[in-house]
Amino acid sequence: MAVQSWEERLAAANATAQKNPDAPTKKPKGFFREWGDAILFAVVAATLIRWATFEAYTIPTPSMEHSLLVGDYLFVSKLHYGPRTPQTPLQVPLTHQTLWGTSLKSYSDAIQLPSYRLPGFSEVQRNDVVVFNVPFENQHPADLRTNYIKRCVAVAGDVLEIKDMQVYVNGKPAVNPAQSQNRYFLQVNEPVRDKVFQEQGISDFNSPNGVPQAQMTQMGPAYVVDATPKTAEYFKQQSFIKGVVLDKAPAGQGEAEVFPNNPDYPQSTPTLTGPSKNWNKDNYGPLQLPKEGQTVQLTPENTPIYQKIIMRYEHNEGVSMQNGVLTQNGKPLTSYTFKQNYYFMMGDNRHDSLDSRYWGFVPEDHIVGKAVLIWMSVDPYADFFHKIRWSRLFNFIH
Repeated sequence: MAVQSWEERLAAANATAQKNPDAPTKKPKGFFREWGDAILFAVVAATLIRWATFEAYTIPTPSMEHSLLVGDYLFVSKLHYGPRTPQTPLQVPLTHQTLWGTSLKSYSDAIQLPSYRLPGFSEVQRNDVVVFNVPFENQHPADLRTNYIKRCVAVAGDVLEIKDMQVYVNGKPAVNPAQSQNRYFLQVNEPVRDKVFQEQGISDFNSPNGVPQAQMTQMGPAYVVDATPKTAEYFKQQSFIKGVVLDKAPAGQGEAEVFPNNPDYPQSTPTLTGPSKNWNKDNYGPLQLPKEGQTVQLTPENTPIYQKIIMRYEHNEGVSMQNGVLTQNGKPLTSYTFKQNYYFMMGDNRHDSLDSRYWGFVPEDHIVGKAVLIWMSVDPYADFFHKIRWSRLFNFIH
């Protein structure tokens, strides 16, 4: 069989066109059509990249300090755990909950599809820094709920416990993040210069100038700060500090706001009942994390722990709570088999983080991706010449 080179084919096409001068020719695109096609292609490409590979996020709150700082800009990998298929397909591209700069919804929940996860590089591991859709939010579909970022401290099947602020997983002490913080009272007789707090990297985002302000406490005048243990030791050595007191909840002193005392944060009224009545943010558990395929016997003691999972996260029909008993189609549920894995997330700023200690487990289908890289960092309180935190640029997240 004879073959032609591309030059020969081009010459033959030109010859055919010359023989047929009346043949229709393709009309060139106009200026607006050219730009419209280019914009459409860019939007489609950006949407696919954002959905399947990497997405940019920013840190707006201090719950992960000092591991992540307010003003850090991150790349979050969807490839690690696998991208999710859209649950809410009727959505304006490149939006999340609202249209840019407005309070108008950017989606319609008229169509809701089952969500599936494509294969990824790995599963969620302990100590991963994870972005997820916060599960307690009910005003949006699951895939459009507010994005939170926390550290995964326990995975499905683990038994988690917190004793005297130390996290234990399966009976063994977990490795504490290098930059984790706790809350301290700095007792003083006179004001501390703002520069001291700035040099130690201590911020207060409720303060107009971004640094802590002295306040009257039961101990007298003091600064309430979130700091690493190393920074707390620094203040203990300073002559202008009378004392450094760790703000620690004592064991046995129940905190009504923690899960499962508060089963539906933040809407319900917490009650201190059952085995968890003595739990607080610093002394918590033991609590076993549900695992896909695991069957549990439901009792009055553990029903508050699994209530939201059975009623909301696993899309069961006909389930309701009647006089403290879970029922399905009017019949009491005596056991339950979990349909997916669940995780326990905590902020590295342990005393300033709204996390799983308060609203419970994170379902696997709420996981968005793994935070992998800081590509930009902006100090919201610095002057123009010191706005960029150059030392944080292109740092990997651990």
